[in-house]
Amino acid sequence: MELVCPAGTPAALRAAVDSGAHSVYCGFADATNARNFPGLNFSRAELAEGVGYAHAQGAKVLVAINTFPTAGDEGLWHCAVADAACAGADAVILADLGLLAHAAEHHPDLRRHLSVQAAAANPDAINFYAEAFGVRRVVLPRVLSVEEIAAINREIAVETEVFVFGGLCVMAEGRCSLSSYATGRSPNMNGVCSPPEFVDYANEGGQNVARLGGFVIHRTPNGASAPYPTLCKGCFTSADKTGHVFEDAVSLDASTLVPRLAKAGVTALKIEGRQRSRAYVGQIVRAFRAVTDALEAGREPPALALARLSEGQSATTGAYAKTWR
Repeated sequence: MELVCPAGTPAALRAAVDSGAHSVYCGFADATNARNFPGLNFSRAELAEGVGYAHAQGAKVLVAINTFPTAGDEGLWHCAVADAACAGADAVILADLGLLAHAAEHHPDLRRHLSVQAAAANPDAINFYAEAFGVRRVVLPRVLSVEEIAAINREIAVETEVFVFGGLCVMAEGRCSLSSYATGRSPNMNGVCSPPEFVDYANEGGQNVARLGGFVIHRTPNGASAPYPTLCKGCFTSADKTGHVFEDAVSLDASTLVPRLAKAGVTALKIEGRQRSRAYVGQIVRAFRAVTDALEAGREPPALALARLSEGQSATTGAYAKTWR
């Protein structure tokens, strides 16, 4: 199984490749990718250099151009596809229908993957993208069980890629409006969920209060860690329950499910974390490379102790093996 690893910086790309990544995914430092944070991502020159480094060690580079173009400003996204092709990228990861059509017409030899932001979660949708735009791989949303993934793979002729570790988006990606409501900026067009410029921390009445766009997302006692105020992992009151209504502040860890995902026909395992350090990337990649190597050799995969690298030092298997609230 192909191990697809994150790189938010050139240093993280080198760390991922050196640690055994089969593929690395990254994005340009602009609104064309969904991790558009200050200090992250690649210039055109850095991407070309990174592609050369990865290729020299037998790894591939996938470029995420996975936000939705602004009407009348499609040129930025068109240039990103062309620049990825010029840099020698092995594939682009796209979500927008118009951008997929543009890439298929103007860069037919550039491999096209369907981003999780497209939220294609059934065979009809996936087969449409494959037939209309020549998509070769689809990144499946994190709302499917292993059994549902297996059923999808029986009815499609393209590769499937699934997330196995890192931040857990509990909504159907590309369809969430929570952050847009609170901040007025769309994650799917501006590339940032819960933008840092809208985050505010204050101490009130012996509590640390975290706000996003003026909305209180968390209240934690003094001395306790204050989670980043992401709306879907906030604490709210609904009916008679107060707490994490949507999902706990935890990370996805599906390492124990990798053998089942392999049997379900999954081609590639994706690690989330383009906002993470190169040290984090190196540790996670080495751990999961041990799993994929064991599977390839017919051995039992090793158990991974990754809790300390997870959000809140705890993890979940997400929708893969549970029923949503």
